[in-house]
Amino acid sequence: MNVVTVLTVIMLISASLLCLALIYYLYKITKSFEEIKNDVKEFAADMKPLIASTTELSEKLSSITSDARGQIQLTRDMVMNVKHRVDMILGFEERIRKGIEEPVLGLVRNVSAVVNGANAFWNAYKKH
Repeated sequence: MNVVTVLTVIMLISASLLCLALIYYLYKITKSFEEIKNDVKEFAADMKPLIASTTELSEKLSSITSDARGQIQLTRDMVMNVKHRVDMILGFEERIRKGIEEPVLGLVRNVSAVVNGANAFWNAYKKH
């Protein structure tokens, strides 16, 4: 055997060992990908309930928000109704006051005139 043959055999053995190492590492890489795939599946399975509960929470918040908007609108309507009624009562009071004030002032003037006339009569009667 000559040196070239020995070197060829060593190179073939090295190439075979490299191929075996490549096969081993490809197996490990494939196994790692399988583990990553399984982890992603588990993660997805764990995320489904979280996504479902988040969706349910979002729907409940939306419902609460719409209910709150309805209650706020109802409160606004009630406040406007009370304001309208208070305005009506104040207007009614003003009409009553104006309706009573004029006749009462006229009555007071008439009574005052009668009292002044009676005083003038008594003063004139006392002088005579």
